[in-house]
Amino acid sequence: METFVEIKPGRKPLQRIYLGTMLWFVGRAIQAAARVDHQVKKEFERMPPNYTFSLGAFPNGPYMVVGKDDRGKVAYLGGDLSKHPVDLEMTLKSMEHLFVLFTFRESTPTANSRDRMIVSGDVPQACAAVRILDIVQVYLLPKFIARLAIKRYPKWSLKRHTLDRSLILIRTLIGI
Repeated sequence: METFVEIKPGRKPLQRIYLGTMLWFVGRAIQAAARVDHQVKKEFERMPPNYTFSLGAFPNGPYMVVGKDDRGKVAYLGGDLSKHPVDLEMTLKSMEHLFVLFTFRESTPTANSRDRMIVSGDVPQACAAVRILDIVQVYLLPKFIARLAIKRYPKWSLKRHTLDRSLILIRTLIGI
């Protein structure tokens, strides 16, 4: 038998920095939206106590970990999977797939239908996490970009589009 040389993919530091920043920002926005938005609150209320989910790229990240404690408080827990037990792990098969998702060239349902996402955990909880991500993306992104990132753009009230969006952005930046 011939010896085959293992080819390792090149490192992409700028892509990793961009994805790490985006996951950090989205994680903190989920934390803020859980305190402001009634729909996100309802999705987290349906999750069991001490529930944690993550989103990231296979094999070695970057990741975002979000958890709900036994009192129902939602918090962004960072990007290290080894520090927190994860009940639901949503992993894209490569960093390139995660990059396509977070450059808003492809929506989450499209990525799922193209078999780019691996879900380890309960499917109903994964659907709830995707709904939360969609709501947060509507809050964070301008309408013309959010339409690319989600399946259907929602019809929200003016208060939700302006006041709630402002509160979520401020809470995301401050971290409360």
